[in-house]
Amino acid sequence: MKYKSVFDIIGPIMIGPSSSHTAGAARIGRVARSLFGRQPKWANISFYGSFAKTYKGHGTDVAIVGGILDFDTFDERIKTSLQIADSLEIAISFHEEDAVTDHPNTAKVVIGDEHGELELVGISIGGGKIEITELNGFVLKLSGNHPALLVVHDDRYGAIAGVANVLAKFAINIGHMEVSRKEKGKTALMTIEVDQNIDDAVIKELTALPNITQVTKIVD
Repeated sequence: MKYKSVFDIIGPIMIGPSSSHTAGAARIGRVARSLFGRQPKWANISFYGSFAKTYKGHGTDVAIVGGILDFDTFDERIKTSLQIADSLEIAISFHEEDAVTDHPNTAKVVIGDEHGELELVGISIGGGKIEITELNGFVLKLSGNHPALLVVHDDRYGAIAGVANVLAKFAINIGHMEVSRKEKGKTALMTIEVDQNIDDAVIKELTALPNITQVTKIVD
């Protein structure tokens, strides 16, 4: 069941006319910003399905850029996010895609700077709720509604158990966990949603584990 209360259907406190097209879009952009970890120099945003048809009229463009600027759904600055991005010299481009996707409210966000880039695909499923379905080529399912860990690691025996043991040591309960890999024995990605925010001490201990390449936390 995707909705736990009437507020999940009505949507969050937000700027804009539609929880799906504005609040959801803002959250997709904000997850991308959180994972990138810094202000990008550029953002290429592709809209699919109904997003592609209505993004200007429904404010999806300003919402997703607001998220990339790390604005919450109710932040008044979302209304002028395009101008703010321009003043910060962040190059923004939008693309209307014809490809058929599994969900009509789909956006692909590619952000970057001189040090690297991040590619993320997200869908807005209604009521301001989202799912992240791809990250840098990895298939995953991340709601963005709970604190989460993304752990990039070598696909080796014991890597998953090591991470689980650290979380158990700090009494962190796992709500949802998935592992995705592009090829056996190569790089893999753990997606772990948890029930409480994660202290930096946990990140430090996870990062020190064998076969762990990168640990990123997403704060609820």
